[in-house]
Amino acid sequence: MARVVQYEKVGGPEELQIVEVPTPIPGDDEVLVEVKAVGINPVDLKQRSGRRATAATGPRRIGSDAAGIVAATGSAVDGWAVGDDVIVRGARGAYATHVVASPGQLVRKPDSVSWEQAAAIGVPVSTAYQVLKSLGVGPGTTLLLHAGSGAVGTAAIQFATAWGAMVIATGSEASQVRMRDLGAIPTTYGPGLVGRVRTLAPGGVDVVLDAAGTDEALDASFELVPDRSRIGTIVVGAKAADLGIRAWAGGSPVPLTPGEQALRAEAIDVVVGLLERGEFQVEVARVYPLDEVVAAHRDLESGAVSGKVVLVP
Repeated sequence: MARVVQYEKVGGPEELQIVEVPTPIPGDDEVLVEVKAVGINPVDLKQRSGRRATAATGPRRIGSDAAGIVAATGSAVDGWAVGDDVIVRGARGAYATHVVASPGQLVRKPDSVSWEQAAAIGVPVSTAYQVLKSLGVGPGTTLLLHAGSGAVGTAAIQFATAWGAMVIATGSEASQVRMRDLGAIPTTYGPGLVGRVRTLAPGGVDVVLDAAGTDEALDASFELVPDRSRIGTIVVGAKAADLGIRAWAGGSPVPLTPGEQALRAEAIDVVVGLLERGEFQVEVARVYPLDEVVAAHRDLESGAVSGKVVLVP
């Protein structure tokens, strides 16, 4: 039997339940992965709480990012074998001891990358990579990054600085040293933000990536970058069209294009290579047993944990 996390109705973390189900059998073109670690993403909390609409009814499983060992393969699968260590992105119901994925959702996990790091890569890394590429961040670009200390933010700092951009990242007082160590010029939230950014970037800001979604972040962005096509959000996508800004996820009704989806897939391979060479950091803030998934969600929602949180079955 396999164990999976599900919820029957939207609500608080207490709605999450762990149930036993028959171990899945992969289809002809599918792979079964024995899960060693699962990455928790903000969208998981939004779906569970009902803040992100879903068409699903009845018991709903949760999670998309994982890492584990191939336990079985379908008859039509080439290139993967039982015993392979893999990173999984875009799966359905990854909060589990076993998950079924397509070969296209798998990337080989190097021995030098831990299970927890591998599970933490998916959504944050692929989002940061795709959004920065879509915004045209590169040499000579000055990027204002709202919420630079989160999982997406720390990935974005590393990509943008590696590509030759200057990054001004906002965050709490406690996050300033970490963001600076990653290569950003840090500053705090709060009154006077526009003035602080102008002092740090006397030549002006070219592009904004909003990972905060606050009124302060948006108002500052509009004042600093008049061309709203150069402002992108991953948080308030539902109102992006009304604001005249660009959005990827964050409740945006506009699906990713094939090109954007390809960039997200490409990001995983890129980061795995960087991790092997010691040129990228994936920081796991806390690890919870799968049995403590309720506590993990509760702590994340309360703000008690800052950074990437991982479950271990």
